[in-house]
Amino acid sequence: MPNFVTHLESTHDGTRLTKNTVQTTHGDQPIVVHYDLPAVGRAVTRTQVAARPATLWKWRELLPYENDSDVVTLGENQTPLLCCPRLAARIGVRKLWIKDESMLPTGSFKARGMALAVTMAKALGITHVAAPTAGNAGGALAAYAARAGMQCTVLMPEDTPIVNQLEAAAYGARAFLVDGLIHQCGAIIKEGAARGLWFDMSTMKEPYRLEGKKTMGLELCEQLGWRLPDAILYPTGGGTGLIGMHKAFAELLALGWLEIGTTLPRMFACQAEGCAPMVHAFLQKAERAQLVQNATTKASGLRVPKPFADMLILQCLRETGGAALAAKEPDLMRWFRDAMALEGIAVCPETGACLAVLHDSVQNGRIHRDTEVVVFNTGAAQKYVEALQTPLQSLRRASIDWHALGGQS
Repeated sequence: MPNFVTHLESTHDGTRLTKNTVQTTHGDQPIVVHYDLPAVGRAVTRTQVAARPATLWKWRELLPYENDSDVVTLGENQTPLLCCPRLAARIGVRKLWIKDESMLPTGSFKARGMALAVTMAKALGITHVAAPTAGNAGGALAAYAARAGMQCTVLMPEDTPIVNQLEAAAYGARAFLVDGLIHQCGAIIKEGAARGLWFDMSTMKEPYRLEGKKTMGLELCEQLGWRLPDAILYPTGGGTGLIGMHKAFAELLALGWLEIGTTLPRMFACQAEGCAPMVHAFLQKAERAQLVQNATTKASGLRVPKPFADMLILQCLRETGGAALAAKEPDLMRWFRDAMALEGIAVCPETGACLAVLHDSVQNGRIHRDTEVVVFNTGAAQKYVEALQTPLQSLRRASIDWHALGGQS
């Protein structure tokens, strides 16, 4: 099948960079992939794409790899878009969907980005990849590197959730705990890359994780019948998914695959009050975010004190009429649990932040009640055992307390 990538481009100054070469950043800003979209439109229709097996790879013409033999996959099926009527009623919004990314390999949305990033690393001859992580990215990178037969190094803060710590090592990565936060882990990874020890796969430090993450937006559009919701709330640490979906919608518009008159959904970057660099930058109308000191939240994926792609995140929010909003820690934990109890979906604490933000936004009128909203669940609750811990009642068979069980004694 032909490949439709024309070139790579710097988001710093528009410099065109050659495809099929190893690229990292340019002007200390991210690089993005460009496609010949008119040629894509001539080669395939949305109906033909929709008829293919429901996997990430059905979007072949809008992905960067050239040879099918280079594909590194663990079975990335399309994730469900689940209608949540009880949760919608509790929050007070007309319609609420949860796009459940926990159903992907390694239990999180990170599988999308790493599948493409490792596929391209393999195609380009890279043999050792490395990244910092505060949550699910490290395990996903380790899994896909193992699948590709690559070496992998992962650095993570000492208080990273235990499942994330253990899975990276279990997948064969050299996993290290660092006395610091993710940006300090990232500084070590960057120095190691400069020394030639490995290739830096940090968020937005290479152009291909973004291409994997954009498939969230492509899938969502198809699942809604080639239309878009009124608003998207997305847990934002590094922000790759938010930027990727924005890119996906632009490509679909250029292809003419969206319904006539489609407007982009308002996109909301949801953070935790204890680590909200994008919220502060958005409120201050700044171009860049400032480093958050002493960042803290149980939603570990949100504990990114300063996203590398902060300018692109802010651009996405402003172009769609969205915002960056923060949830209070008790609220995000409450909605994390309430969503599981109301809808049976194994959401992560990061999704709890989105639901808390949505509730507050409906209450204060920022988001109208007559709105169709999509919230992304970016990881499986089972990976957050620390957040799930709660006291359970003890029950002895010899003296069952039927009253406590809700029955008659």
